[in-house]
Amino acid sequence: MSKTIAIIGSGFSALAASCYLAKDGYDVTIFEKNETIGGRARQLKKDGFTFDIGPTWYWMPDVFERFFADFNKTPSEYYTLEKLNPAYSVYFGKDDFITIEDTLEKIYAAFEAEEQGSSKKLKKFIDNAQDNYNVAIKDLVYRPGVSPFELVTPVTMRKVGQFFSTIKKDVRKEFKNNRLAQILEFPVLFLGAKPSNTPSFYSFMNYADFGIGTFHPKKGMYQVILAMETLAKSLGVSIKTSAPVDKININSDGKATGVVVHDETHDFDIVLSGADYHHSETLLDKKYRQYSESYWSKKVFAPSSLLFYVGFDKKLKNVNHHTLFFDVDFDIHAKDIYDTPRWPDNPLFYASFPSITDESSAPEGKEAGIFLIPLAPGIEDNEGLRAEYFEKIIARFEALTSQDVRKSIIFKESFCVNDFIKDYNSYKGNAYGMANTLLQTAFLRPKLKSGKVKNLFFTGQLTVPGPGVPPSLISGKLVAELINKHNSN
Repeated sequence: MSKTIAIIGSGFSALAASCYLAKDGYDVTIFEKNETIGGRARQLKKDGFTFDIGPTWYWMPDVFERFFADFNKTPSEYYTLEKLNPAYSVYFGKDDFITIEDTLEKIYAAFEAEEQGSSKKLKKFIDNAQDNYNVAIKDLVYRPGVSPFELVTPVTMRKVGQFFSTIKKDVRKEFKNNRLAQILEFPVLFLGAKPSNTPSFYSFMNYADFGIGTFHPKKGMYQVILAMETLAKSLGVSIKTSAPVDKININSDGKATGVVVHDETHDFDIVLSGADYHHSETLLDKKYRQYSESYWSKKVFAPSSLLFYVGFDKKLKNVNHHTLFFDVDFDIHAKDIYDTPRWPDNPLFYASFPSITDESSAPEGKEAGIFLIPLAPGIEDNEGLRAEYFEKIIARFEALTSQDVRKSIIFKESFCVNDFIKDYNSYKGNAYGMANTLLQTAFLRPKLKSGKVKNLFFTGQLTVPGPGVPPSLISGKLVAELINKHNSN
């Protein structure tokens, strides 16, 4: 008889793990607390508009291809990808922006137009970033974070210095133009840490950005979740929604024996949590928790976010599908997130208008807008603050893009710290996990396998390899391999 596995949560990592485990012959049941699957990658539908609530950037398509290839499938069997051109634009002032297009040649030209001689420096920087990408994405991130020796290979020994310098140091050494430097520092924000805390090796994110490009799945990122659901179900995975897990049961031998849902006990041979790691451990009696509250409080978490989902009654001008607003001081905003947590006086923000690319996102002649302000996790969140900050960014948005949009707002919905906690049991309301700093890389992250409870495992953005959608897919694969190894011993 096949072994049974309960998986808590249905985000990218949990769904990925469920597919691998079902393929390997396990009897898999997913328990999702919300009414719909996807974890942080859910959808909001309203008045003919469709928004991705969570991730909106599709980077590293090769990781998605590798995932589906493990099941003899391709992404194109489930959804249609479009490469965005331009990938995004970055505003630095009124009608003053730099556009990042869809090929390296065009990006070199944009840099050269901004600062003479910068294209040559950029080419050298991207060549190194590509080399790091090949090492990281094709090898290192597919290691389970069990031992420091995973990082020691002939190739990484050559790159050891890149773990002790930072992205910011490397970029600022070569690029004196602050605008270009900020564009090069931007991709590591997806790793949850500021560029001054992110090891140089993570420049592979710049290759993901410039070298591979930015894509959009037709009908939105949620199509990837639906694809994974279809695959999981075809492999025999059972998915239960509106099924919050209240407790993980442990027997007298210190072994996980199942979960409690709606006061009902469900017995399983193995328990895997793809839910927030800190929350998952609160489902255990204290003596079975690997990490104390003081451990979590000392860790550097990725930011939380204030998000707005806005329906406009007209098409907007002077924006692209992805548009960044860097017209204020990044370092001051970063301090407000990481050093002295507070609401920023002048926040950077990001806006996405999927309806520019995808007609399914909004009714004809209308625009769907998603606005995001990065915030410190754990700060106060209330309706008054949300309203105040919407006014701040929409006033700047109108001024920077030279258009009046306030009167065209049909509706706006918001999502912030309290919602991340309520909907995802997210530690301090963080938006996407634990930051990839030097001391939170690989084997220094929380473990995939519990050191205190037998047959208990974890996956997702707080463990290996780290935050982001592609790493979450990889995390699901890593934990499935670990479970297999553990059960074959």
